[in-house]
Amino acid sequence: MKLCVLANLYGAKPLDETLAILKGLGVEAVEIGCGGYPGKAHADPDVLLNDEAAFEEWINTFKKYDIELAALACHGNPVHPDAAIAADYDRDLRNAILLAEKAGVETVITFSGCPGDHPGAKYPNWVTCPWPDDFLAILDYQWNDVLIPYWKDLTAFAEAHNVKKIALELHPGFCCYNTESLLKLRAAVGPVIGANFDPSHLVWQGMEPAAAIRALGDAIYHVHAKDTKIDPINTARTGVLDTKHYGDEINRAWVFRALGYGHDVSWWKDLVSNLRLVGYDGVLSIEHEDSLMSIDEGLKKAVAVLDEAIMRDPKPSTMSWA
Repeated sequence: MKLCVLANLYGAKPLDETLAILKGLGVEAVEIGCGGYPGKAHADPDVLLNDEAAFEEWINTFKKYDIELAALACHGNPVHPDAAIAADYDRDLRNAILLAEKAGVETVITFSGCPGDHPGAKYPNWVTCPWPDDFLAILDYQWNDVLIPYWKDLTAFAEAHNVKKIALELHPGFCCYNTESLLKLRAAVGPVIGANFDPSHLVWQGMEPAAAIRALGDAIYHVHAKDTKIDPINTARTGVLDTKHYGDEINRAWVFRALGYGHDVSWWKDLVSNLRLVGYDGVLSIEHEDSLMSIDEGLKKAVAVLDEAIMRDPKPSTMSWA
């Protein structure tokens, strides 16, 4: 396993400066945003796919710092009910796949997306309960008329361009938000679809990450290392379904935290151990979204926790004691 960082936390800095900072912290790999929500600060496919000199300079920057380019991130909603919005996210995602092919990167990370409740909808509609029956009708439309057809087409495009892993981040607000929904889409579309396993989005739903890891198994294609702290006082009063702004930390049921501030290092050691149990040996990519501390401080603290928890050597092939 390798210590990785989603580099868009330093999107205001040039790539060269960002990699220098990360190298100084002992980071071994990076995940680079190239469209959608992560932005294009460190990789603009419109440039890198069409300007060979710019592409070579870009690739050589990773070589300069001996940092692996582990994945490209292009989170968005390519099945948004607004056709223009959907088209922008779809274009970014397809360009990310083309850039991954050119750079020899096997994993592209995004969201499953969420359609509206009918063809004329204006906004996405995330369904979370089965009753009244209207909600089941919405789910039927979303999955069978929009989601599955879109991802069948997109994964065919990915395979045609030698990208074998589309890692969907399990995120509430989108159709694939837990183990069951991810495996449902994977069964319908094929094994190009897998999971970007981010425990921070599972914890507040009441899921146990170790159990989720075992349920997903070899469908885990990428891992985000981000933590969540559930506030027991606010949760007892209001529950976990919370629409207050992330900046209203003192009143929220839960907030994202740097590693170690939601769960201690022993919890992360158990998570890493369960990843090894199901055969995952890829990167653990730190995503900083802690509003209580600066990027520099939050990243350093997260690196310290993950550096202790991660297993870098290959799994032993023999046991002297058995």
